[in-house]
Amino acid sequence: MAIEKKTIRLLILEDSQNEAERLVSLFRNAGRATRVHRLTSSDDLAEALQQSWDLLIAAPRSEQLDPGEVIGAIRRQAKDIPIIQLLDGNDSDSITEALALGAQDALPQGEDERLVLVAKRELANLEERRARRAAEVALREAEKRCQLLLDSSVDAITYVHDGMHIYANRAYLELFDYQDADELEGMPMIDLIAGADQSNFKDFLKNYQSAEGSAELACAGVKANGQTFQARMSFSPATYDSEPCIQVVIRAESGNAELEEKLREISSQDLVTGLYNRSHFLELMDAAAERAINAGQPASLAYVRVDRYAGLLAEVGLAGIDLLLTDLANLLRGHFAGEAQLARFGDDVFAVLQAGKTPEQCEADLAALLKKVESHLFDVSGRTAQTSLSIGVAGLNEKTAKAQEVVDRAQRCADELRDGNALKLFNPADELAAAANRGSIVAMVQQALEHNSFRLLFQPIISLRGDSHEHYEVLLRLLSPQGHEVPPPEFLNAAKEAGLGERIDRWVILNSIKLLADHRSKGHNTHLFVHLSSASLLDQTLLPWLSVALKAARLPSDALVFQFSEPDAIAYLKQAKVLTQGLSELHCKVAISQFGCAINPFNTLKHLNIDFVKIDGSFSQDLSSADNQEALKTLLASLHAQAKLTIVPFIESASVLATLWQAGVNYIQGHYLQGPSQSMDYDFSAGDE
Repeated sequence: MAIEKKTIRLLILEDSQNEAERLVSLFRNAGRATRVHRLTSSDDLAEALQQSWDLLIAAPRSEQLDPGEVIGAIRRQAKDIPIIQLLDGNDSDSITEALALGAQDALPQGEDERLVLVAKRELANLEERRARRAAEVALREAEKRCQLLLDSSVDAITYVHDGMHIYANRAYLELFDYQDADELEGMPMIDLIAGADQSNFKDFLKNYQSAEGSAELACAGVKANGQTFQARMSFSPATYDSEPCIQVVIRAESGNAELEEKLREISSQDLVTGLYNRSHFLELMDAAAERAINAGQPASLAYVRVDRYAGLLAEVGLAGIDLLLTDLANLLRGHFAGEAQLARFGDDVFAVLQAGKTPEQCEADLAALLKKVESHLFDVSGRTAQTSLSIGVAGLNEKTAKAQEVVDRAQRCADELRDGNALKLFNPADELAAAANRGSIVAMVQQALEHNSFRLLFQPIISLRGDSHEHYEVLLRLLSPQGHEVPPPEFLNAAKEAGLGERIDRWVILNSIKLLADHRSKGHNTHLFVHLSSASLLDQTLLPWLSVALKAARLPSDALVFQFSEPDAIAYLKQAKVLTQGLSELHCKVAISQFGCAINPFNTLKHLNIDFVKIDGSFSQDLSSADNQEALKTLLASLHAQAKLTIVPFIESASVLATLWQAGVNYIQGHYLQGPSQSMDYDFSAGDE
């Protein structure tokens, strides 16, 4: 399970300041942001334990405070702080003594690599314990709410253990005409079933004990006064007072039983293919995850994506794609022959859940499916179409706490099959390698921050409306020790997870200010667009710091345009509003990027002081399509009506310039004009008429 990369709160018992700092650097080099407190006395310990800590590392001895006293204080106060005791040697008696005192582990001082691995293990265990405690609290709250819902439900509900009532709600008592639940306590449920149906009911209950999921039975019920009525009973496994039992929900039969059954069926179906829909399939996944954990029954999920879906849609149209998907659904049904649960999971995605099988056991069958689909000729209204599949597979097992994690893993595997017509099984080692890679990337980021070794690039933003100012966007790059460029999303995401987003933003701002001040001193009227991450939106000290930095550089505030993304603005709207107001008061300009993909993008703009709006790159792709041109023009017209300056990025050819000019775009940016460069040397006058 991936550990959330949050800041570690670390206690260190070590007399040497230098050694304590060396220990902290081990964690930082391993990619973990760390907040540290060095213990210096008993009083200091008592005060420190008023707060929450994630880990304690104790030196073999301390003149100021005995390690045993620290461990004893933590145990007395029942604090959940993992303790790693460092020792002078590798003596087994000393290790045993430290463990007996209450340390989670003991190891020789100086074994740094082992210390980091042990610390990671203990931090992971701590997160698991915290998550379990939170889950236990949430479970108790959920059980209280469930009890309230049961008591007030209009449906008649009872819980049955070994055929006997152990709970009945008010609606159940009223349905069978009993006054008090005590009258039913210990009474066999079969006593409330009409004599003619008792044999069926007994057989059903006997067979149901080993059945999975829910099941239904229609039979006649008997009220306390002897009156009978027709009822439909739904049975499902449950627990009550921590005991396994069966939940029975009873509804009196209406004349539309067939209609109700049909509606139930439709609510779980995809209307195009007749397979299960996404929401019902996720319920099946949850049930499979529960069986994997409680009964040790494995299962496998295949995430099946249709290759070239966008091209097929353009080729055969919406009605045609429905025919093709229906044909493909029938092919899947035939291939799995009832042994698997099938769903249409998304527009171009099917999902296959196979109970009792590991991914490895499914591999050959799924490989055969690939060949079958590749060679299949789909008939779409007299035309022939062909496609193939990309299949990602992940397993559900006793470690599967969340079904959604399995879906994500299978989807990632499918996403990695860029050429399509292939199959990839999730490998836990890949996830560990990715985590290790993230750790090494974070170490590179730490190194770059400490040694000023990031690289800044500048890409021009060019006016289509005769603006004489020079505008560049500042882009951050990181080189690996081998001199290769680390993809920006990789190192920025890893840094964000490690809590380094704020430090990176400030590094970029400070270095941009220095370079801009120098560049403007040579007579250039230049403005820089500088990115802010979500960490800076949350940083309340950014504005005062920025004010001081700008004054120190003697730079006009409007020379900087601070840019953040629409997704970040939506996620932190209140903070973004405060920040844009503050930037406006400093006379800095503000831009929002990736704009136009939210459900209601203009709702976000209403709350923010925005000067420039950079349209999401998806709008500038494939502008040869009339529909895409119209969508872009509509968006731009609304922005211009609000007096926003617009920027369209990712301009890769000259063919779209006329369209953008007619749409009234203010600025354009892209590789066709100039890619990112290490110097601000673009000739802005070249485009002037």
